[in-house]
Amino acid sequence: MKTPIAALLAKKDPVVRSVAPTSTVQEAVAAMARYRIGCVLILDESRLTGIFTEHDVITRVIVPGIDPRTTPISQVMSPEPFTVEASLTLEKAMALISDKRMRHLPVVEDGRLIGLVSIGDLNKWIVEHLQFEAATLRSYVSDQYPG
Repeated sequence: MKTPIAALLAKKDPVVRSVAPTSTVQEAVAAMARYRIGCVLILDESRLTGIFTEHDVITRVIVPGIDPRTTPISQVMSPEPFTVEASLTLEKAMALISDKRMRHLPVVEDGRLIGLVSIGDLNKWIVEHLQFEAATLRSYVSDQYPG
């Protein structure tokens, strides 16, 4: 699977949900709930400074008993998140997600955020690719292949 992440991003909604570093945890979690997403990126103007995930809510807010209404997201986010370039193949992206135990990969180009790929996006891409491949092979075997 030598397809670059750029191909997956081209099929996705280009909007990446983010909050400012001065936002509260409650504001970040409200955005995650409103958009039904598993993370928000923390952007200081256009610079990616962190990521805040569902896992962070549990381990960095709930367990220590931090007040989400008054705590700035910058105090509990994962700073300087691991990023990838759009030219990275989906195969390598899947390996990274597995090896590093991440669910979200911010995608940057020339130091600028251009998208976000989740484990769900990768799974969906694989399923669609395998369904297309299976349909093509069935057509070929049943002599309906156009070639």
